[in-house]
Amino acid sequence: MEKKNTLVLGASDNPSRYSYLAIQKLRKYEHPVTALGKKDTKVGDVLIEKEQRPLTNVNTVTVYLNPARQQEYYDYILSLKPKRIIFNPGAENEELARLAAKNNIQTMEACTLVLLSTGQY
Repeated sequence: MEKKNTLVLGASDNPSRYSYLAIQKLRKYEHPVTALGKKDTKVGDVLIEKEQRPLTNVNTVTVYLNPARQQEYYDYILSLKPKRIIFNPGAENEELARLAAKNNIQTMEACTLVLLSTGQY
């Protein structure tokens, strides 16, 4: 299986959050993970950072923020030129999906955990 560089947007170190579970499962499947959250912390071997730093070779941005919280990240996400953006349940965002389409970025409304579990990631 191809390893996909993934940015988890809205990452949390709270074990009851789906973003936390996604980080763990992405690492279990050996995908390289960068995580952006509201505080500098860690999940396993993955650092969660607050700062939007330049990244290269991002395949997937998986989003765990509601649409209102996503707005401050639009330019950053588009600057990464990912192949796709996954809007997890509750993160669906038509505005960002339109911007992504204009930039030739595929979008999908799906659950990263389900995609990983079913081999569709």
